[in-house]
Amino acid sequence: MIPNLEGRQQYADRRAAGLELAARLSAYRSRDDVVVLALPRGGVPVAHEVARELEAPLDVFLVRKLGVPGHAELAMGAIASGGVRVLNDDVVGWYGLDANAIEAVAAREQVELERREREYREGYLPIDLRNRTVVLVDDGLATGSTMKAAVQAVREHAPAGIVVAVPVGARETCHALGRVADEVICARMPEPFSAVGLWYRDFSQTTDEEVRELLQRGRAAAGRAP
Repeated sequence: MIPNLEGRQQYADRRAAGLELAARLSAYRSRDDVVVLALPRGGVPVAHEVARELEAPLDVFLVRKLGVPGHAELAMGAIASGGVRVLNDDVVGWYGLDANAIEAVAAREQVELERREREYREGYLPIDLRNRTVVLVDDGLATGSTMKAAVQAVREHAPAGIVVAVPVGARETCHALGRVADEVICARMPEPFSAVGLWYRDFSQTTDEEVRELLQRGRAAAGRAP
């Protein structure tokens, strides 16, 4: 069901969403143990505003959705940096997907994940996450499979804690992520939810160029060198 947006407030764009989200994260402002990780591409403009307001370093964390063959918009799981893979057993079972079909999609998405890793990092090493409080940011949560993969992958880096933070998300998904993250902040949980893009007036695609530019600004603000 498509929600009736009459009288419902939408974000103007991802930047505005990031500013509102940052206000919900004020407890993490000016702390030297906090790092903000963005899920590209749409999470980067949101996370840039969050990192700037919190005075925290900004980095990216690469995650790729695994779409069902023939229904690419439907996630059967996700992969993340570090070789982490998360599968939605219900979706896999419903569509009768075998190991070969899953491997074919995963291999294709791994190529794109590695391409983005090279393109976005531009010679910069990932920020050391050990004993840090990691704020994982995206532009919204629908099924949550991508964010769940990110949380599980970040755990491998031994952080002090993981905070999932999004401007908007499905209520059930936000609550479910509370079982894997240390804290979940969904600034808005409209019902019915339907899709992330409905809650933005401008939900145009974030480009690779925009991602690189925002990351460069974040690195300059934090005084990072390649």
